[in-house]
Amino acid sequence: MSVSPIEINQQLKRTKLLLLDVDGVLTDGSIVYNDEGIETKAFNVKDGLGLRLLMEAGIKVGIATGRSSEALYTRCRDLRINKEYIFDNLKDKAAILDIITARADVSAENTAFIADDLPDIPMMKRVGTPIAVADAHNAVIEHAVLTTKAKGGKGAVREICEAILEAQGIWRHILEKFS
Repeated sequence: MSVSPIEINQQLKRTKLLLLDVDGVLTDGSIVYNDEGIETKAFNVKDGLGLRLLMEAGIKVGIATGRSSEALYTRCRDLRINKEYIFDNLKDKAAILDIITARADVSAENTAFIADDLPDIPMMKRVGTPIAVADAHNAVIEHAVLTTKAKGGKGAVREICEAILEAQGIWRHILEKFS
């Protein structure tokens, strides 16, 4: 999908809700089981800070994933993501878009979604700002208005959080707080 940098900036500027896939976006896509069969996931701490900064700026964050794991719920609690915006074990991610946008009181047009694989495409077609991580499937990249430089689980989410905050004129104020 060909969109100019000015148009992308405008889309990021109006973003009020950021939805995330998990495996391949918040993680590098690896799924690890311990000897007891318990699934673990590795999350990037920089992505986490980006999400916290985004939420502190008033941008809502939600999850739309096809898998379910306690590790995800632990991470979401740590980040203080509103549990009403967490949807897991989904067969059709796009089916929850109307529910989550109603709960968040945000339009689909003002929603961004970060994706990496084929089950994400229906959701990408329905949101205002579909985004792909650098190592996403080529078909996903074709549906994205923006592709990150970083891979999933390796700072891609942080990259988008900063881009949204920058587009909305908030990033400079955040940097000043840390100076």
